Amino acid sequence: MDLERVAAQLQQSLKKRQALNKQHVLTLGDPDPYGLVDLDPEANEEGRAHTNIGLKWDVQSALRKAFSGRREAAEFVSGALAGAMAKAVLAPLETVRTRMVVGVGSRSIPATFAEIVQEGGWRGLWAGNAVNMLRIVPTQAIEFATFEAVRRALQENQHKDNNNSSNWADAVVRRLSPVAVGGAAAGIVSTLICHPLEVLKDRLTINRIAYPSLGAAVAKIHSEAGLGGFYAGLCPTLAGMLPYSTCYYFMYDAIKRSYCRANKKSSLSRPELLLVGALSGLTASTISFPLEVARKRLMVGAIQGKCPAHMFAALSEVLREEGVAGLYRGWGASCLKVMPTSGITWMFYEAWKDILLVNKQLPNF
Repeated sequence: MDLERVAAQLQQSLKKRQALNKQHVLTLGDPDPYGLVDLDPEANEEGRAHTNIGLKWDVQSALRKAFSGRREAAEFVSGALAGAMAKAVLAPLETVRTRMVVGVGSRSIPATFAEIVQEGGWRGLWAGNAVNMLRIVPTQAIEFATFEAVRRALQENQHKDNNNSSNWADAVVRRLSPVAVGGAAAGIVSTLICHPLEVLKDRLTINRIAYPSLGAAVAKIHSEAGLGGFYAGLCPTLAGMLPYSTCYYFMYDAIKRSYCRANKKSSLSRPELLLVGALSGLTASTISFPLEVARKRLMVGAIQGKCPAHMFAALSEVLREEGVAGLYRGWGASCLKVMPTSGITWMFYEAWKDILLVNKQLPNF
């Protein structure tokens, strides 16, 4: 092929590509929107690569345009999608963890796994997963959106020139950690809104005979305790969620910043985000796990016929029956669930934010 002809075709194709990029438009039915197919065979592969890159770029551009000026909406959707993706993969570990925490069945992970399969088949590992997905999507969406909004508002307030203010409230605000406060607010708000779904999920997971379906669980809880039954254990849940959520978001931000400084990076890769998220989940879970044990005892106590009066009573009961080790019964299974869930959730959350937010740089392919 004549070199001058190849050069001319390349120049024309590049001009066409630049024009299309400016318009953010690709014709999906056009197999060669950049006009590279007519070049020699060596150029065809490069042309297809450019086409794929352009297609991905334009899909992202369309999404960004849809969320332009809607940062809060983008963060809400990113949280929902990240939570759904993580839960779909890790539902079996959640089932094992819940049974071990409340003291149902065996005390080892393999034995509990085998019992679940024996009782309900392989589908038993996803017991309560439908309501779990209904729970996790709004929970994670509300949680991440609340965290970002509170953190951003507090940071903006701290950046104002109020150092000379004699107002004690302003002085307190300046000393607060926006990330920690945002994490605490995220946990409280999401719990208040989504707690009934948590109750339903636990009932379906623990006793499939008494609660064979979502509809049956709703009807049974309402007939036994009315609307208040859907908020059983709310106070201990909030008491357990507050330290967990605060530590979870604070540790993620602290580990991420420290890692970036140590490696002189401005951002992290997807595997690095996975690792940082997993470590933050491990730390938060370890600190708050005894409260999680007490919370689960209170929430499902009615099923076993013994419901402690309050969280301290539940903790005392565990210590009396099983000792200090009982406060961390199921901790191993919890870590196996929390670490990958936290890592995957943060990884997908950051990825979706990169796609949806206009002020983010488009990722490289």
